[in-house]
Amino acid sequence: MKITDVVLFRITGKWTGSEFPPGDRQARPLDVYPELDQGARVGTSDGVRTMRAIYVEIQTDAGVSGLFGPIQEAQAFVIRKSLRPFLIGRDPLANEALLDQMIRMDRHGRSGMFMTGVSPVDCALWDLKGKAWDLPVYRLLGGPTRERVPAYASMLGFSVDPEGAGQTALVYREKGFTAQKWFFRYGPADGDAGKAKNLAMARAVREAVGEDYTLMFDAFMGWDVSYAVAMVKALSPLNPAWMEEPVPPERIGALRKIREASDVPVATGEHVYTRWQAKELLVGGAVDVLQNDPDWTGGITELVKVCALASAFETPVVAHGHSLLPALHVAGAQPPVTVPRVEFLIRGQETKQFFHRPIYRPEQGAVALPDLPGLGLVLDEEKIDDRSDVVF
Repeated sequence: MKITDVVLFRITGKWTGSEFPPGDRQARPLDVYPELDQGARVGTSDGVRTMRAIYVEIQTDAGVSGLFGPIQEAQAFVIRKSLRPFLIGRDPLANEALLDQMIRMDRHGRSGMFMTGVSPVDCALWDLKGKAWDLPVYRLLGGPTRERVPAYASMLGFSVDPEGAGQTALVYREKGFTAQKWFFRYGPADGDAGKAKNLAMARAVREAVGEDYTLMFDAFMGWDVSYAVAMVKALSPLNPAWMEEPVPPERIGALRKIREASDVPVATGEHVYTRWQAKELLVGGAVDVLQNDPDWTGGITELVKVCALASAFETPVVAHGHSLLPALHVAGAQPPVTVPRVEFLIRGQETKQFFHRPIYRPEQGAVALPDLPGLGLVLDEEKIDDRSDVVF
C-alpha cells in the first residue's frame, strides 16, 4: 500500500437554532499591553450561522483513506507546502517511521507551527490504519483498558461573573460531570482589582459544587511568576486539582517556583511539542500533570510516547482537548492511572464536531469509546453545503 495523495479540503454548512449565551474569554499573554487587552465577549445570539472546517485526507492505491479534522489553516499550509510532497509514495502503515522522518525533515520543525502540521497527518494515518484493519485505533494501541473514559467539563467561554459562574457550575455538576475547569479572565495588568475578581469567581464555583468536587483552573500563560505565586497561595484553601499554564511552559524555573510556593499542583503541556520537551518539564520538577495535545504535539504516535515517559515519573497525562477523538483513543489504551480522564470543551466541541456523525459527548461524565474502525470520524453529508480544495 502506498500514499497516492494528501488532500486538504474545506467544507461549509449552516448552524441553525440556539447557541450558548455570551460569555468571557480567558486571560492571554498579550493582555499585559492595555491597548491589546480587548474585552471580546464570546458567543452569539440565536439564528443562522455559517460553519467552516478544514480536513486532511490521506489517500492510497488500495482505496483505503484516513481522515482527520477540523484543522487550522496554518496546519493545512504546513501539510500542503512541506509534508504532502514528502508523503506521496510512502507506506501509510509505517507511521513510526513517518513520524520520525517528518520530525527530522525541517531544521526548525521540532516544535511550534511545523509540529502542529505533522500532528494531524499522524492522526489521519492512524485513522487509515484502523480502517485498513477494521479496528478502532485504541485496539491497535493495545486497548481497551476501559469501556468509558471520564471527561471533565472545560468551561472556556462561559461567564466568569461569580453568580453566573456558580450557577453554571452547578448545572454541569448535575449533568453528571465529576470535574470542571474554569478559566481566569484577569492577569497582572488588571492589578489587585482583577486578582479579586479572579478569586471571587473561583470561590463562587467552589461554593456551588461543594468542597469535595474536583475543580481546576486555567490562566492560559497570561500571568507572571509573582502574580501566579500570589494566586496559587490564595487558591490553596479551595483545594484545586491543578493550576494550569500560569506561565508559558518553556519557563521551567518559573513553573518550579510556582509549584513550590503552595500545595496547588501545576499542569501544563498544551503548548509543548514532542516527548523531549515533556521530559524537560518532568526532570525539571516543573509539572504535576502533563497536557500534551495530540493535535499539536506530534499526533497519536507521539502522545503514546509522552504517556510512557510520564508514567515513569508517576505523572498523569490529561491531554488538552482541542479535538476529542485522538485523545480519547489514547486514553482508552492507557491505564487509568496514566490517563485518568480527557478534556471536553463544553462550547468548543459543539463546533469542532458540527460536521461529524456521530457526535461524541459525555454521558454522566464519561465518553464511550468509539466502535467504528479508525478514529470513528465520519462526516455528516447532510450538513455539508459546499466542499472545495484548500490551495495556497
